[in-house]
Amino acid sequence: MILAAGFGERMRPLTEHTPKPLLSAGGLPLIEYHLRALAAAGIEDVVINVSHLGEQVEAFCAEGARWSLRIRYSREDAPLETAGGIQRALPLLGTEPFMVVNGDIWCDYDFARLRDYRLAPWERAHLVMVGNPPQHPLGDFHLDETGRLQYRPDAVAGCTYAGIALFDPLFFADMAPGKLALRPLLDAAIAAGTLGGEFHTGQWEDVGTPQRLAELDARLRR
Repeated sequence: MILAAGFGERMRPLTEHTPKPLLSAGGLPLIEYHLRALAAAGIEDVVINVSHLGEQVEAFCAEGARWSLRIRYSREDAPLETAGGIQRALPLLGTEPFMVVNGDIWCDYDFARLRDYRLAPWERAHLVMVGNPPQHPLGDFHLDETGRLQYRPDAVAGCTYAGIALFDPLFFADMAPGKLALRPLLDAAIAAGTLGGEFHTGQWEDVGTPQRLAELDARLRR
């Protein structure tokens, strides 16, 4: 599943007329990097949630044939945030664990790693973590030696959630339909000891502002 429904508030004015996943860097829309990488990893079925200017995303991606993908859409009248959007799309995602990637990141992560990963008996979700970017110096969580994610100690740097994960559908089993951020479910999973992770040492960018988009564009063009 590619998350592509948000307004992209921090990217205004760029996102007033273009949805964030269709903003270009290095000559390609951000979402196309994901679609190419997913196809290269042997993924065949993709769900994209859409809301803000979603018709543009659907027009660009269509049914996915040009990437040898089968794309379906989960439409939201208004953005439901991350957990709410995933929960709404569950009927399209099936009963087996599924990958989720944020539509507003750029990375060189090999999605075949998650395609082949099997959740441990204790895991309900497996998050890809990266080093902390300048705008988020302390990170989100601590990844311990067992592969579990824990709260990081106060004022101690942890690592940052990359916006890439593998979820068991049961992760969302107790969630009521509607708008909900992902963080409360991650907190509950940490408390239950069911949140795992891995560390990605390659390239990754949170393309969250016009400045960071311009910097990524310049770097990719070089």
